[in-house]
Amino acid sequence: MAIDIGINDKDRAKIAEALSRMLADSYILYLKTHNFHWNVTGPMFQALHNLFMVQYTEQWNALDLIAERIRALGHPAPGSYKRYVELSSIQEENGVPSATDMIQQLVAGQEAVARTARAAFKVADSADDQPTADLLTQRMEVHEKNAWMLRVLLEDGGAQSVPGTKSKVRRR
Repeated sequence: MAIDIGINDKDRAKIAEALSRMLADSYILYLKTHNFHWNVTGPMFQALHNLFMVQYTEQWNALDLIAERIRALGHPAPGSYKRYVELSSIQEENGVPSATDMIQQLVAGQEAVARTARAAFKVADSADDQPTADLLTQRMEVHEKNAWMLRVLLEDGGAQSVPGTKSKVRRR
């Protein structure tokens, strides 16, 4: 059955592609955050372990919202790790970096998702797609706040000056 929601097929395809990039970035960031939750060590362990859990849980819940919006627009949501890696602007982490490096990578990841959301917002806004624009606005707010909360850990005597937060990266 044809979709008639007031957004033409071409614009729905563009929005779905932009949302697919958002989904990929969000999924890779979710995996990285969960990985760091499991593997963080050092004097900041408890605080970072808990912060990472709060962030990856929120990210996990957002994945469904993004994927379902793609489906509502009449397109399949990407669902394989291979496809996410192709679409994502975030590099995966194969080792176990220091706590400080974890925080730095997560700041960069949060900022990357915010930029991807902002680019997708422009596509949705130009097609007069308010539900997608609203979803993306909410995601930008979350990722910008998460980046700020992580970034402050690196300022003025944060994780960088805590003894033991630098460790060797373990290679597989």
